[in-house]
Amino acid sequence: MKPLLQDVIRERPLLGDGAMGTQLMLAGLEQGNCGEAWNLTHPERVLAIQRRYAEAGSDCIITNTFGGSRIMLNRHGEADHVAAINKASVEITRQAFGNRDGYILGDIGPFGGLLEPFGEFTESQVGSAFEEQAAALVEGGADAIIIETQTSLEELLLGIRAAQNAGAKCIIGSMAYDVTLDGSTFRTMMGVEPERAAEFMEENGAHIVALNCGTRMDMERARTAVERYRTVTSLPVMVQPNAGQPRLENMKVVYDETPEQMVRGLMPLLEAGANIVGACCGSTPEHIRAFRAVMDEFLESRGTGALRESQTL
Repeated sequence: MKPLLQDVIRERPLLGDGAMGTQLMLAGLEQGNCGEAWNLTHPERVLAIQRRYAEAGSDCIITNTFGGSRIMLNRHGEADHVAAINKASVEITRQAFGNRDGYILGDIGPFGGLLEPFGEFTESQVGSAFEEQAAALVEGGADAIIIETQTSLEELLLGIRAAQNAGAKCIIGSMAYDVTLDGSTFRTMMGVEPERAAEFMEENGAHIVALNCGTRMDMERARTAVERYRTVTSLPVMVQPNAGQPRLENMKVVYDETPEQMVRGLMPLLEAGANIVGACCGSTPEHIRAFRAVMDEFLESRGTGALRESQTL
């Protein structure tokens, strides 16, 4: 039986994957179209992306379901396919690992709106949508549920509760932080500080605290976030910074940090105690391959390299 993700990462860090959205666009997805629907219409393209991450050395791969809730899919006329899209995503990710028994992280992204009284969606509506998605991911065989790119504790809690009700064995809460204009600190768009987010996640039953995406959240600031998380919680930490900052080139969004540049910040992140390290927007399998080499050096230096080889990751 596969050990629980939250137990394995207390023994040694694992490598996550990189961006999905920008990779889908490189594979032909047009801006504004539904990438999650590709789990049914173009599974071979999704598989090719995730297989490249697996071949680059990812131990954990996130499913292609960032916008896989009923609320998000309804905007593309795909609301009737929630269960099929989410279950298919788990199977595609499983295939990507091939003979390796890696960890499949079922992805629940933001519902794409605001809760009452600031927006038009009720907690009941969002909670129901998240529960439907989480149930499909767990039934499909996801090893963990990651509720990611969150900016408010209210929405995060709805995701955690949905994962719990679905019987998820591991729940990851991941916040998106933005660096303040003066560069002195970072918080979510809704003003949530990292310490409060970590405390909240632990109080409400998450197994791993995380961060991803965010404005100007580079590898160095991700390291600071790990340190700030660790002042208030003993839960494992997952980090997925962007590959630098986006810019327009020939009417296309590109990210400015190469694998060689980004990987320089990996060893400090690992030394700070990050338990899972991957990358977010703009990152590629080449970024993850560079991460793999440095992580293997880190594991070897601590005498844990053999552990990875002896298990089926």
